[in-house]
Amino acid sequence: MAHGRVRFGIQTPPQLTRWESLRRIWQLGESLGFHTAWVFDHFFPIFTDPSGPCLEAWTTLSALAAQTQRMRAGVLVTGNTYRHPALLANMAVSVDHVSEGRLILGLGAAWFEQEHRAYGIPFPPMGERIRRLDESIELIKRLWTEERVTFQGRYYELRDAYCEPKPIQHPHPPIMVGGGGERMTLRVVARRADQWNSFGSPETFRRKIALLEGYCREIGRDPGAIEKSVLVQLKLTADQPEAESHLTGFAEARGLPLPEARSRFLAGPVEEIKRQIQAYVEVGVTHFILTLYAPYDEEGVRRFAERVMPAFA
Repeated sequence: MAHGRVRFGIQTPPQLTRWESLRRIWQLGESLGFHTAWVFDHFFPIFTDPSGPCLEAWTTLSALAAQTQRMRAGVLVTGNTYRHPALLANMAVSVDHVSEGRLILGLGAAWFEQEHRAYGIPFPPMGERIRRLDESIELIKRLWTEERVTFQGRYYELRDAYCEPKPIQHPHPPIMVGGGGERMTLRVVARRADQWNSFGSPETFRRKIALLEGYCREIGRDPGAIEKSVLVQLKLTADQPEAESHLTGFAEARGLPLPEARSRFLAGPVEEIKRQIQAYVEVGVTHFILTLYAPYDEEGVRRFAERVMPAFA
């Protein structure tokens, strides 16, 4: 189906925080009308002290899904290398039932080499990781829709495998693929995904969406059937020096050039943030997911929901 309306979500990395804070921000997000909510898939904190606390993604997602009623929920995105796809298919079905049919399965090739090395998880070259992702999605869809699956792929093998019960959502929960690789990842999106997530400026999305549309046409698929989403951070403030200081700090912490850091933020006063969102909408992005790091700026989230989101209803 085509996705015409604009949706908003929150992503709450479950690092350096407590369960009660996560539950509170998800329930606040739902009460404010956000459409989706997400955790991330890491085993220790990223971009900060790795020795701090970090809750596991899928167990946390299941608990948070049980604490909400309307928002769609997912992991943005699950690292494909961390779990066998048959295991993930069964985990995802469980969460789809816990959430009464609100799961979105987010998947990516995985990128955090330090985490793989720490846990002894193989970290193949990028090309292989993307090919594994493509094969995993095929396998998961078959487990979700077929009674019994025998599968012989390049990387995975199943013999008379079951996945019961089937998902509540028919034919299966929507699949979001995260990543911006233009030669391989976007081809996986065109073949396999219902939704696509990446980050970057509106100009970056314009180029990538044009490529994605071309890949869809090559296989006879309607590119309008794929929802395009952007992952951004939020700094809602009328104090421009404060906004610039926040952006500078973010760029330094991530080791990014300031223009690239700016492309990963909605920053400034309300009208400026509306302008920034509209620039994405004009190139085809219709889902905006705000990454919120603890301690969560509940007041900023509330003001965004009350003063920005209605302009795109």
